[in-house]
Amino acid sequence: MERGSSKHSPRVDEQMSQEVSGLVQGPGTGGSRVDEFRQPEPAGEDQPEATTAPAGELRTGSPQGMSSTDVEQRSRLGRFITMTALPGDREALVANARDNDAPDDLVAALEGLPPGTRYQTVSEVWAALGHRNETTRW
Repeated sequence: MERGSSKHSPRVDEQMSQEVSGLVQGPGTGGSRVDEFRQPEPAGEDQPEATTAPAGELRTGSPQGMSSTDVEQRSRLGRFITMTALPGDREALVANARDNDAPDDLVAALEGLPPGTRYQTVSEVWAALGHRNETTRW
């Protein structure tokens, strides 16, 4: 016994199945994502062409006081300093960064930190390296 939908006829079920097959199974299996109704409309005569990367900052919503480049660089630093190294001093941070295969430029920057100072967060390390963190809004 074949089980069908109780809401549609078998013909409507088949039609609906074919409409979404390109989305469910991908191209080349009968349906296609290149159906005319799926293609975006071109820009109008008085409108600029759409681009994949807008001009200016690559990341929107950067915190106040930091550029998107600062955010990316601080994030890069944070990828190589794990939570097990914090709180920690220069020696612990350098050892942790080396254990995590940090690039030489990051290890050299960490080696330049003053000895005897303990850092609680990556943001504190970032500031000690001479960079700016986000400013707090009051």
